[in-house]
Amino acid sequence: MKGGWFRVYAFGYLIFLYAPIILLPLFAFNDATIISFPLTGFTTRWFSAMFDNPPLHLAVKNSLLVAVTSSVVSTCLGIFAARATTRYNFPFKAGLMGLIMLPLVLPEIIVAVSLLVVLLGIGINLSLLTVIFGHVLICTPFAIAILSSAFQGLDRSLEEAAYDLGETAFSTFRLIILPLVMPGVISSLLIAFTISLDEFIIAFFLAGTETTLPIYIFSQFRFPKAVPVIMALGTILVCLSIILLTIAEIFRRRGIAKAGGKDTGGFL
Repeated sequence: MKGGWFRVYAFGYLIFLYAPIILLPLFAFNDATIISFPLTGFTTRWFSAMFDNPPLHLAVKNSLLVAVTSSVVSTCLGIFAARATTRYNFPFKAGLMGLIMLPLVLPEIIVAVSLLVVLLGIGINLSLLTVIFGHVLICTPFAIAILSSAFQGLDRSLEEAAYDLGETAFSTFRLIILPLVMPGVISSLLIAFTISLDEFIIAFFLAGTETTLPIYIFSQFRFPKAVPVIMALGTILVCLSIILLTIAEIFRRRGIAKAGGKDTGGFL
């Protein structure tokens, strides 16, 4: 009986969680500007309107620039941090890693306001560059979490064998270690890209006069006629996010299998 109630709860929870996502494509293809039932007909004109929208194109361009840069920088920092924590012991290791991972548990609005005060205090003008700074701060803990599991699964005997054969520390890392953790690196890049592309609060505080995609979407909800176009855009973003997360999980599991480790759970 308890198992039956648990299944009912789980089913209800999934409906509550995913029903809004299911409604997105319904209204994106609905031939009406009013978001309500009953549906009036099938149309693709909202997607056409989306592709004929220059301000939207600029917002997408800015978001892609921020997301690509943030994912690359945060993954590089994640590689260094994960390598250091899984391979070496140093003073205050736990405290330093806790400080680096702190953005995972801090409210984003606190992080955004703090960054805003600091950047304005040192005289840095708000722009896409400041948004990148904020997104790197948010994405780096996720990159470290993903890459730490990849580095922990490495067999140290491979590294020691490379040293015995005359390789330097740098060449060993480049030729032996990095290829083995490459699935984790790709997974980190995709996850960080998805997080940065969807992030709103930090971009809202730090973008200044620049517009990213989440800010553009937020601004368009003031105009009822623009809402169906946003629904069409949301449908594409949901599909893109699902694809990227699926690819990231595939590479994460492939990396664990390649390193001979045990899968302890992931994104899917």
